[in-house]
Amino acid sequence: MRLKPILAAALAPFALLAACATPADALAEDVRPADAAPAPALWRLGDADTTIYLFGTVHVLPDGVDWYDARIAAAFNASDELVTEVDVSDQAAMAGYVASAAALDDPRGLRGLMSEQSRSRYDTALTGLGLPVEAFDSYQPWFAALNLSVLPLLQAGYNPAAGVEMALAARAGGKARTHLETIEEQISIFAGLERDYQLTYLDLTVDGIDNVVPMIDEMVAVWLEGDAEKLATIMNSEMTDDYLYNRLLVQRNSNWVNWIENRLEQPGTVFIAVGAGHLAGPGSVQDQLQTRGHRVVRIWK
Repeated sequence: MRLKPILAAALAPFALLAACATPADALAEDVRPADAAPAPALWRLGDADTTIYLFGTVHVLPDGVDWYDARIAAAFNASDELVTEVDVSDQAAMAGYVASAAALDDPRGLRGLMSEQSRSRYDTALTGLGLPVEAFDSYQPWFAALNLSVLPLLQAGYNPAAGVEMALAARAGGKARTHLETIEEQISIFAGLERDYQLTYLDLTVDGIDNVVPMIDEMVAVWLEGDAEKLATIMNSEMTDDYLYNRLLVQRNSNWVNWIENRLEQPGTVFIAVGAGHLAGPGSVQDQLQTRGHRVVRIWK
């Protein structure tokens, strides 16, 4: 198994981070015109009476990042419906549910489940973040791992309130709001992992903690440039475990493609804003849509 912490953070909205990418050869129209300005990637598909936009998001950004350009504004303003992965409107309720679901029912506590070597590295990581080593003792390994993936970003100045979903929600006005998954479904992706798998994931997170901020800095820069090929390469390099690749991405993307196909049966304009791996690489949303005969076009300007 090899699931790097940076990818886990990027795939879990309840862990606060996502981004957008697409494979280099997935879309015939994915060739940047010479006069197209650098900007986050946006795609469109539809039929005679339905238009669906696909936009990748970053849930946590530094304050002041300008990503809402004319293309995105035009697509968003034309849309009757905003679709996101989960309902992020009540952050307190979401955090409370996640913490409850992550509770560890084991008298040994989290650190008691670790080998001596793993516990030593883990303690050093928490101390380096300014946390007591017992901070997550009452929680399952996956929860500690997700927090260790995100805390360095928050300490580096990344802000959930500056994230794309929050900004879109604030602009949504009277648009219909739809969510592709429940928070319970998203939590189950990690909470359903076997205990040993979770502990290995936590070890990998600890080992990669110093690389989290530099990697996300690079990903955000590439996202802002709209370099879908490079961003897909970064994202795909982080996933080498077939089980998790299918669990985190391909299976969920298939469910979302089913939703999109059903939505195409109804008239209207829809703006779908989802996270990174879902628009990246083999099995991505675009890849599966095109396999089913739908034409997905990138909007450059």
